[in-house]
Formats: sequence, C-alpha cells, structure tokens
Amino acid sequence: MFYSPDGSSKLLKLTVAISFSAALIVSPLALAAEEPGKEKLDAAAEKTITGEIVDLMCYADHNASGEKHATCAAKCIKGGGPVGILSDGKTYLVVGDHKPMNDQLAEYAGKTVTLKGKLATNGGIPLLENAEIVKK
Repeated sequence: MFYSPDGSSKLLKLTVAISFSAALIVSPLALAAEEPGKEKLDAAAEKTITGEIVDLMCYADHNASGEKHATCAAKCIKGGGPVGILSDGKTYLVVGDHKPMNDQLAEYAGKTVTLKGKLATNGGIPLLENAEIVKK
C-alpha cells in the first residue's frame, strides 16, 4: 500500500522522520509550559497579609491557635519551629530574606500582625518570603 516502485516509500519515511523529530523538539516545551502543582505568579508578587502568627507544627498537627496557645507557640517558634501567618482561612509559611524570622516573630505568637513580602507557592505550599513586619 505504501510502497511503490517509483520511490514514494522514501518520501513516506522522510515524512515520518521529520514528524517524529518535530515532536521530540516540541514536547519538552509543552511540558515546561505546564508544571503540575506550580502556580504562575508574578516574580515580584508583593502581598500584604494581616493575620495571626502561629507555629506551624502545632497548628498543622492539632489546629492550635489563638491566645490560649500563644505561650506554647512562642516557645516553639523560639526553638526554631516553622512560623506561619493565618489569614482568612489560609496559612502561609513565613521567612525573611532566605532565612527564618523566628526571633522577630516569636513575640507575636497568637497575636494579629501585618506582614509584607513576596508571595510564592509550589506544591501547594504558600510562602511569604522576604517578609517584613508592617508597623502601624
């Protein structure tokens, strides 16, 4: 069916080879365009968030938050536990300029504070990085 004595099978082979090569070249570009679990955010997505400072270990494990948990949260944060800010039902991991902010945020455990920083997320983990405390 695809073979003919005049050499049209060579044309078919060439067409298949070109199509296959084009698919190999284009497929990585298509995969890179849609990384699963990675939100597309502006590189400088500045965000100001007002919410409660929580230690993420106790909050994630047993929903501990509020004034009743403030003393424990402060101890956990001072001890190096991850710090988060809880705002409108969403929790963000908080870090400074690629380093923890535990020393600055421990005193605010269980209290409402306003932070400003760059919002990033990957794999469903929202992060407020380069965070700064906004003084009122």
